[in-house]
Amino acid sequence: MSGPLVRPMTADDCEHVSDIRVRGWRTAYRGLMPQSYLDGLDVAEDAERRRALFARTPVGMVNLVAEDDDGKVVGWACHGPYRDGGSLNEDAELYALYVDAARFGIGRALLQESVRGCAEAGQGRMLLWVVEGNARARRFYEWAGFRADGAEEPFEVAGAVVPEVRYARDLTG
Repeated sequence: MSGPLVRPMTADDCEHVSDIRVRGWRTAYRGLMPQSYLDGLDVAEDAERRRALFARTPVGMVNLVAEDDDGKVVGWACHGPYRDGGSLNEDAELYALYVDAARFGIGRALLQESVRGCAEAGQGRMLLWVVEGNARARRFYEWAGFRADGAEEPFEVAGAVVPEVRYARDLTG
């Protein structure tokens, strides 16, 4: 195979996605969020939540997974309409992108497929939120043509305020 197989997620993928997501949080957010919160993340609980969310996926939300040559799920991305203060608008939003850190090219393949799908759907921009201190993710998105647009928003994790910055990319060019 020349690269990972990117395909629509199924309910059977929830456990794998949760494992990748929890490991991703523990790695990417170490030092940026309370360690007690990261240590308390549970794959089984996350998978249960993910199955419930997957069963009622809103219209327009797309979940993708990437498989390696052996058919193992090694990445997950989710995108859909941009959530602007509880309402939706014409832009797209990348809600999540997590990969097995030991793999190369998985994030790129998932992001490219998300961007392609949103552009084909006629969405003019893709936006995403990234934790301000996550330098690795910020470099990745900048490499992919996203730019911080000046919007910032904090969210709370276990009593700690975690600042996020918004990135945007034009999909019409």
